[in-house]
Amino acid sequence: MMNVQALLQMNTIFISILIESLPFILLGVLISGIIQIFVSEEMIAKIIPKNPILSVLSAIGAGVFFLACECGIVPITRRLIAKGVPLSAAIAFMLSAPILNPIVLFSTYIAFGNSWSMVFYRGGIAFAVVLIIAFILSFQFKTNQLKQEHIEHIHHHKLTFNDKITGMFKHSIEEFFSVGKYLIIGALLAAAIQTFLKTSLLLEIGQGKLSGNAVMMALSYVMSLCSQADAFVASSFRSTFSPSSTVAFLVFGAMFDIKNTIMLLGTFKTKFVLCLMAYIFISVLGLTLLFIS
Repeated sequence: MMNVQALLQMNTIFISILIESLPFILLGVLISGIIQIFVSEEMIAKIIPKNPILSVLSAIGAGVFFLACECGIVPITRRLIAKGVPLSAAIAFMLSAPILNPIVLFSTYIAFGNSWSMVFYRGGIAFAVVLIIAFILSFQFKTNQLKQEHIEHIHHHKLTFNDKITGMFKHSIEEFFSVGKYLIIGALLAAAIQTFLKTSLLLEIGQGKLSGNAVMMALSYVMSLCSQADAFVASSFRSTFSPSSTVAFLVFGAMFDIKNTIMLLGTFKTKFVLCLMAYIFISVLGLTLLFIS
């Protein structure tokens, strides 16, 4: 018979993940609604540079000033792709926003005792990973990879301002129920794994340099922490794991975790999500081993 205390612990973790994520999901679906109604395909075409390298760099720049977590950014990314933003640029925006924004970097600085080195390591490795991923995607995938490629076209010039406001909230509500179910499933899975997977087993496995980085990345994936708070958890592992493993935890977890994997699988084609996850894992593992002792 399942331990009642374990179920209560699982319930507590599940609720805490939801409470942590919901504000960012609400912000994300609201912005998604604004993009759907107020931003036309023609405006996107004028804003995004034609040059693929410049489009990726501009997307990263937008991500730096965008306060969102890895879950809240998914509906925004889907809407941007549907509006015509190139896949490589949209994914660069999706990966950079949760980790390169000032709030996350400042929380990293505070969590590690006013240490700039950890901020530079986290930001630098994340930036390099985003560039690598964008480069690979631009060559491998020529279509937008959305599960639902047909998105309703809005005739902006025919709508009054009141119509646009009503439409914005309508789309935001639809988006919330669309992505909300994936958040709940992901949070439930993360809570179950955190409850029943023994962390001590991971700690035993992760004593080597390579295994330490891989284990910390797996731990960040399972814990599904919000990127605004993950640095404080990572700092508690400093006495157990190397700086390289800690940075791997901070970078990979902010880009990929259980709850946003479920959301991505509901948004993009399965092959694309699996490729994206594999590329990020290999890039983070390789760069942290190569550049951080």
